[in-house]
Amino acid sequence: MKSPSLNRAMVISGGGCKGAFGGGVAEYLIRHCQNDYDLFIGTSAGSLLVPLLALGEVERIKKVYTSIRQKDIFNICPFIIKKHNRHFTYKINHFNTLRMFLKGKKTFGESLSLRKLIRRTFTEDDYHRLRQSGVEVMVTVSNLSCNYVEYQSVHNNRYEDFCDWMWASANVVPFMSLHYKDGMEYADGGFGNYLPLQEALRRGAKEVDAIILQPKERDLKCQLPVSNPFALLLRTYDFMLEQISIDDLDLGRLESLHRQAQVNCYHTPRLLTENSFIFDPEQMTAWWQEGYEYALANAPNCVLIAGGG
Repeated sequence: MKSPSLNRAMVISGGGCKGAFGGGVAEYLIRHCQNDYDLFIGTSAGSLLVPLLALGEVERIKKVYTSIRQKDIFNICPFIIKKHNRHFTYKINHFNTLRMFLKGKKTFGESLSLRKLIRRTFTEDDYHRLRQSGVEVMVTVSNLSCNYVEYQSVHNNRYEDFCDWMWASANVVPFMSLHYKDGMEYADGGFGNYLPLQEALRRGAKEVDAIILQPKERDLKCQLPVSNPFALLLRTYDFMLEQISIDDLDLGRLESLHRQAQVNCYHTPRLLTENSFIFDPEQMTAWWQEGYEYALANAPNCVLIAGGG
């Protein structure tokens, strides 16, 4: 038995490794609430999740997202990350950043490994199945050359192009690659629209499940001073994304009132990490399960179905 899902959309924000939590929420909503979605829109980490979620390939994207490591994202990583008793420390990889400088690159690191991972995970057969399904899937990218946000649809792009848009949507510059296309520069969609809720509503969604990879209320406890320039950049980026996410959610809620649409929000219950570039399988596996359990406790109109999960 499936719940009513006319003009329903799933929106997943950016969040890097925190996307594992979003995947857990999505698994519960799709597999156990059995929600049907006409539209999926993702930003950054969300863009990596939505194509296979739209196909119902939850186990496949779960296996990938809970097993990736730094080498699966970066071919040239700008960080040196060490793990001590489940705690992480990181610092600048001076050798790799120097390599990028000598190569004349504009970023500190390079994420060509992620580009390859996307094409291994989301195959050309998946692309054709998705186009034939009738479900709309879109990814959010920031056009840095023209200073505006673009929403790239699987139905308006060839396979190779759509994979590149997924890649661009997840590239947080200056730590990851800058994508060049048609003479323009593209980067992480979160720079312009961290949570594309308003876009889903503008496209006619009457009910939206919005997965937001930030806590609803932040701990006001101050952090210790940063120890290096990269840590300062990361903290600045995190601060910027938090403010953008608040604005996106407020604008989306105003839009939903105007259009008389329902928005169901799923925030992380706490701050999962201060560095969304640390890809650790153990940590991400735990977050996926935590996201699933959070949705189990908070999903509306899913009580009866939940008992069978």
